[in-house]
Amino acid sequence: MAFTVPTDVENRPVAVIGSGTLGRRIALMFATRGGEVRIYDKSKEAGEAARAYVAENVAEVAAGIEGGFPGRASVTDDMAEALAGAWLVVEAVPERLDLKKSIYGELDRLADPDTILASNSSSYPTSQFIDEVKHPERVLNMHFYMPPQQNAIDIMSDGHTDRAIIDLLERELPRYGVYPFEAHKESTGFIFNRIWAAIKRESLEVVAEGVSTPQDVDRMWQINMGTPAGPFRMMDHVGLDVVLDIENHYAVERPDLPAGPRELLKKYVDAGHLGVKTGQGFYDDYA
Repeated sequence: MAFTVPTDVENRPVAVIGSGTLGRRIALMFATRGGEVRIYDKSKEAGEAARAYVAENVAEVAAGIEGGFPGRASVTDDMAEALAGAWLVVEAVPERLDLKKSIYGELDRLADPDTILASNSSSYPTSQFIDEVKHPERVLNMHFYMPPQQNAIDIMSDGHTDRAIIDLLERELPRYGVYPFEAHKESTGFIFNRIWAAIKRESLEVVAEGVSTPQDVDRMWQINMGTPAGPFRMMDHVGLDVVLDIENHYAVERPDLPAGPRELLKKYVDAGHLGVKTGQGFYDDYA
């Protein structure tokens, strides 16, 4: 079925569903051209924390984007209110397939007919959670990394996505300081995430085997690659619970993957050491 792409996008809000580590960063990027971003979260505390994060950072980030200027973020626990008039919805809820299926059924029912429905899923292709969606032609993956520092995006069709949506996003997203790259066929982990998954998994494995420590792996990475952080510090920033969810998903598809990385992550998650968001993960120097 053909889809009528949204128009007047500069004057319409973007909605972000979920206010976690990535949800708030996605909201930040879409607040850099003077418009409104609506953050939906059932938790008032989490939503307000995300709104405060956007307010604190948007002026600096917008200043680094050509034509950018600070917009605003609002928070609601009412899905219909969040979606009203939005040209784009970005879902950023936890990596649970049942939750995503339910969310997409609700988004498809409540969003305007020309609203694009995009998933920030780190590992699930959208083809796996459109069971309750009547208009799959407006659904696609749009996976962010860690904006505003890492600003590449994977975009990937759900198998039904109208080509005009991908073309529109390739034109519009760079105006917000983020840059889309299309996966031309369905790929678990998309493009860069597949490469990163292999690096992260082998890093975890050498620690699980007792060959090295998180700190030494990171320091070697920094020296050799010239980056400010290594794999373990980056996993702490993502959230070790999120990293474990992603690894569990890969393991379902690829049973031959080593169990050591998942077992190591589970020890930290079970202890409540999830990284930056809890103050301790592989490192314990987070204020």
